[in-house]
Amino acid sequence: MNGADSLCDTLLANDVRVCFANPGTSEMHFVAALDRKPEMRCVLGLSEGVVTGAADGYARMTDHPAATLLHTGPGLANGLANLHNARRARVPVINIVGDHASYHLPLDAPLTSDIESLAGAMSKWVHRIRSPEEIAGATEAAYRASMSPPGVATLILPADAAWGDVEAEQPIRLSRPEPHAVNMDSVREVAAAIRDTPGEAGILVSGAAARADCLEIAGAIAAARDVRLFSEMQLPRVERGRGRVAVTRIPYPIDAALDLLADIDVLVLVGAPEPVAFFAYPGKPGRLVRKGCKVLTLARHGEDLKGALEALRDELSVRPSQPLPRASAASDHITPFGHLTEDAIAVMVAERLPDNAIVCDEGITSARRFFELSAGSAPHDYLMNTGGSIGCGIPLATGAAIACPDRKVINLQADGSAMYTVQGLWTQARENLDVVTIIFANRAYAVLHAEMRNVGVNGIGENARRMMDLDHPAWDWVLIAKGMGVDAAGAHSCEQFADLFDSALKRGGPFLIEAII
Repeated sequence: MNGADSLCDTLLANDVRVCFANPGTSEMHFVAALDRKPEMRCVLGLSEGVVTGAADGYARMTDHPAATLLHTGPGLANGLANLHNARRARVPVINIVGDHASYHLPLDAPLTSDIESLAGAMSKWVHRIRSPEEIAGATEAAYRASMSPPGVATLILPADAAWGDVEAEQPIRLSRPEPHAVNMDSVREVAAAIRDTPGEAGILVSGAAARADCLEIAGAIAAARDVRLFSEMQLPRVERGRGRVAVTRIPYPIDAALDLLADIDVLVLVGAPEPVAFFAYPGKPGRLVRKGCKVLTLARHGEDLKGALEALRDELSVRPSQPLPRASAASDHITPFGHLTEDAIAVMVAERLPDNAIVCDEGITSARRFFELSAGSAPHDYLMNTGGSIGCGIPLATGAAIACPDRKVINLQADGSAMYTVQGLWTQARENLDVVTIIFANRAYAVLHAEMRNVGVNGIGENARRMMDLDHPAWDWVLIAKGMGVDAAGAHSCEQFADLFDSALKRGGPFLIEAII
């Protein structure tokens, strides 16, 4: 066997069974090894942003890494934007980046680059393989690095290490790393602070703490001790819907975020960093908590978040049977009609969301109302862009659909950011993934119009308009989708949208709705 076989066998032994790939010449021996391993599902992305974004979506839904296969430094560079989002989502990914044979590097061939520096910006762990014999151990180290705590690991595979012979050995199955133990000193400090500030404390959850079982515990604490329950502004994943404990997401607009947290004296972090403004704005603070607010960490990413919440519940003498503030369906719902608007789409999708759906939200400005409405939707998972690097929505939905083939995936997608990784529609068609993509076709980078106002610029001239509007020429998303192999239709009215969405939910495979707003 060769080094590429050893790498593939080690991945499979540790249940890394999906490889999102965009390979080149340097990776052909690894491609050949994958060809000998039908247990590995190989998914082609037509751009590296699709590959890395799909690996992010897969990891968010499985809590386990997929592999990516990228072609040398430029291929990795093409995928860095969505690796940035994966890094911010704090999920496990194992990148396999091919490189020239080691003896070819001194010749400075056209694709030669500093892969370590490129990878280091978005990876918590980077390693270059030196020989075929090193591959098994290096792959094991990459797996450990991706899982403890979860994050992005990058393994550089020179071509001669991939094709070099190596003695066949039984690959080692590694034990899954255990989370760090609960820090009882932190538990007691947080409990004391909550007791001292009734009605003025908040708990901010992320990661595993935003899953239904942890939200049950956090919700019991919130109800018993008059504590408010928040989630991050940019959510990696939250389990949401009727019957579950609902969290209040910190809003993106800075003034709204400052208002939300203005009366919080103690903010407790559970798997989340302290909330800060997305950008700096003239005359406004960067920290979102008010001056004097005490920010305490109950447990960090990679620690036992559920155990920490249970310990805090017990320290506060909260009964496990404490009644919970569970979300319920809205009773005053009015079905939208007539002209199609972004709010009408949010209402219709929230009302019709099927049980156990996965919602990937890159609607940016257009889909902001959906999250509030979704508390009363059928139980579902909600994922969104975590790092602000646009172009993650279509790949995120692709990876989530591969991770959970028995679940409907709904992608709320802004039109401008969709064009960054539109090639992902082709992957959805090729893999026959059950994804409904809703394009908010407002023909503009609407968020940039809002940001111009936020920084104090109220008048927009021709040059600025040409950098933010997308209507000359306007895209035809129905034709774009069909050209990628995805069936599609457009909607101008609420009635048209409702009919198309209902039909899309009943069918299998990918479908795109161009919602013209």
